[in-house]
Amino acid sequence: MSTTTLEPAGPSKGTITLVHLYPREMSIYGDRGNTHALASRIRRHGYTAEVVLHDPGDPWRDDAHLFMGGGGQDSGQARVEADLEAIGPSLKAMAADGVPMVVICGMYQLFGNSFHTVTGQVLPGLGILDVTTKGNDKRMVGPVCIETEYGKVVGYENHSGSTVLGAGQEAFGTVLAGYGNNGEDGTEGARSINVIGTYLHGPLLPANPMISDALIAVAAERATGRPFEPEDLDDPLADEARGRQVRRLVRSR
Repeated sequence: MSTTTLEPAGPSKGTITLVHLYPREMSIYGDRGNTHALASRIRRHGYTAEVVLHDPGDPWRDDAHLFMGGGGQDSGQARVEADLEAIGPSLKAMAADGVPMVVICGMYQLFGNSFHTVTGQVLPGLGILDVTTKGNDKRMVGPVCIETEYGKVVGYENHSGSTVLGAGQEAFGTVLAGYGNNGEDGTEGARSINVIGTYLHGPLLPANPMISDALIAVAAERATGRPFEPEDLDDPLADEARGRQVRRLVRSR
């Protein structure tokens, strides 16, 4: 287990512990950039960011305030299966208690009910999100734009898993451009309480800082027992990049 601490420029408003799940096995397509973005934004808001990289077999931090998990190949998912099973009950209880989490692609699939690989292997999921994924020969690749409660969100998808939401499961967003969960029903990702599952790489959070702030707001209150005290942050480059992608993708439909 590796731990890094980032201090704010001024007096700290409190310490937020951020855990990145399986950074070696489950962090392809730039997903680790989401952890860097969260840590940097925590610091910019005036809080101390304690960043924990959780590898299989590491001691478990059940006192963490925020979690991030990325994508991985089927082999990577298989390598973390035993550890995920061990920490699963704690993760599931924390999710039900409102701990904020963002999980992408492979980890999104493992936060669901099950993942059925193209070779016929069934990897049981945690059941935090009511979704089921099946691997297939169709690969869904390309830029994505979705409509969410945060506004329009952009990213990049690259997955062969086709995910279906259970009855009553809320999607993360509605597809405006791209494939989303399965390329058929117009849904992208899933969310429950403060858990967001999505196929959007990109990475997701640097391009869409409003999502980071929503997650950090919950984490900050849990960490300090006080309401979130945000700084007034400007994000002109992220806003311009997101705006250009939205205009290009939505106009090209």
